[in-house]
Amino acid sequence: MKNSIKLSRNEKKLTQEELAEQVGVTRQTIGLIEKEKYNPTISLGLKLSKVLNKSLDQLFWLEEDGNEN
Repeated sequence: MKNSIKLSRNEKKLTQEELAEQVGVTRQTIGLIEKEKYNPTISLGLKLSKVLNKSLDQLFWLEEDGNEN
């Protein structure tokens, strides 16, 4: 799954730590999501969507070939 978390976080001028605090996870979790090493739960995805003021489909999408790593 691809994502635009880092881009969206930078648009809001938030650090990984600040975003993590607002959604209730660690900075490391945000880093792993940004590197596409961890797919968040639906609950966490919705929290990220709210804080970053983006819809889920603006933040997360599947690659065109359907390969989800």
